Amino acid sequence: MGLIEKVKSGIVLDGAMSDELENQGVNTNNHLWTATALINQLDKVYQAHMDYFNAGAELVITNTYQANVQAFEKAGYSQEEAEKFIRDAVKIAKKARDDFEKKTGQHNYVAGTVGAYGAYLADGNEYRGDYDLSKEEYLEFHLPRLRLVLEEKPDLIALETQPKLSEPVAVLDWLKENAPRVLVYVSFTLKNVQQISDGTSIAEAITKINQYDQVFAMGINCISPDLVKDALIEFGKYTEKPLVVYPNLGASYDPKIKQWREFDKKFDFNTLTKTWYECGARLIGGCCTTGPEEIKQIRKTLDQLR
Repeated sequence: MGLIEKVKSGIVLDGAMSDELENQGVNTNNHLWTATALINQLDKVYQAHMDYFNAGAELVITNTYQANVQAFEKAGYSQEEAEKFIRDAVKIAKKARDDFEKKTGQHNYVAGTVGAYGAYLADGNEYRGDYDLSKEEYLEFHLPRLRLVLEEKPDLIALETQPKLSEPVAVLDWLKENAPRVLVYVSFTLKNVQQISDGTSIAEAITKINQYDQVFAMGINCISPDLVKDALIEFGKYTEKPLVVYPNLGASYDPKIKQWREFDKKFDFNTLTKTWYECGARLIGGCCTTGPEEIKQIRKTLDQLR
């Protein structure tokens, strides 16, 4: 069964990379965030992927969200070193996938992630979209990483945590011309259940993204679970494609200290998964502050539903 067929009945995504790395002792409190582990702690990235596969994830996301050439060069590394780090991120995810298949016989998938320009700014801008680049400027930023990720042949590309419409459109236009057979999903952050983070209506965003044939799914990530149901209903008005959702646990991000503020509310991902599935979600996982326990709950419920 291929990925598209698998998605029709539902597929389990992974959870946060940052929390898994921090639990292994990686210090992510810097501008590179999780990408810092690609420098000399690749074994811990591998373990994070494997922990999610063992928890029931069927699709893991590469540790390239904040791993871009510009960020590594800004941190003092050469272009050659930066390119190696990015390639290694895809290679190690595929190795974890392949090792898990050898062990269990289950074939899983790897998404090569491309985070927003706002993530590179490292000030929480992926939740606001307070920047305005031209199409050429977006491509100048994204292509050095995107080309490397594509060359390592992940199963799909994830344009995730996108606060704006213009940014993924610029990348999708390039992919349409240069890599039209690569599957892509697009996932936005939200201002509310009617608008993505920069204020663009969900109606406008999804109507536009829906026009790209290689986009097989679209949705939301790193938002509070409280927003998910109503947002999925809004998304469903403008597309018949499968929806993707992987929320955080309801916390808010403090860019000054580069940490998630403490929060008390608890969410039952067994119940939430059933609700989201009924609203059209077919790629379901967790984002920042979630971990293997949430993925186990999602997998248990999704197995029952499908």
